[in-house]
Amino acid sequence: MDYKQRKYPLFSACGLNCGLCPRYHTDGKSKCPGCAGEDFLSKHPTCGVLSCSQRHGIEYCYQCDEYPCKKFEGVDNSDSFITHKNQLTDFDKVKNIGLDAYEAELNIKVELLKVLLMNYDDGRRKSFFCITVNLLDLQDLKSVMEQTKDETKPDDTLKEKCTTAVRLLQTMAKKRDISLQLRKKPKS
Repeated sequence: MDYKQRKYPLFSACGLNCGLCPRYHTDGKSKCPGCAGEDFLSKHPTCGVLSCSQRHGIEYCYQCDEYPCKKFEGVDNSDSFITHKNQLTDFDKVKNIGLDAYEAELNIKVELLKVLLMNYDDGRRKSFFCITVNLLDLQDLKSVMEQTKDETKPDDTLKEKCTTAVRLLQTMAKKRDISLQLRKKPKS
C-alpha cells in the first residue's frame, strides 16, 4: 500500500512518539523518517495500523469510532525499538490537552533529546536517553536538564558528563517509579 505522507510524522498513527525513537535519531540506511514520513515505505513496507487509519480517513487511531480496537490488545505490554509503555496514555493526553499542545510538548522533548545525544551521549546511551525522554514528564525532564547543566563543568570529559546525566535521569525515574528499560515480548 502507498501511504499518504503525514503532516506530523513524529507522533505515529498508533500513538508512538517516533521523534523519540533511536531509529529516528540514527544516521545512515536504518534511519526511520517517522510515521509515514518521507521515504517511509523503504523502511516499513507494511503497517497494518497505518493502512487501517488511512482507510478510515483519520490521522490517529484515537479518532476512530472503533478505538481501541483489537489491534491495541496488549500493545503496551512490550516494546520494540521504542517504548510502547505510554502509547495509550499518550492518546488520552492528546484528548485532554489537544493535538497542538501535545505536538508542542513532543517537539520540546525531541529538542531535549537532541541536547542529551549531542552533549551527554558517550556512544552507548542513545536508547537509554530515548526511553527516558519518552517516559519522564516534560517538567521533570526540564528540571533534570537544568540540574545536569549545573552539575557538569566545561572541562568534564564526555564520560563524566554522561555519568552525571544518567545518574540524575535515573534518580528522577526512580522517584517517579518509572522503569527505564525496554520490555521484551513475552515468549508464547
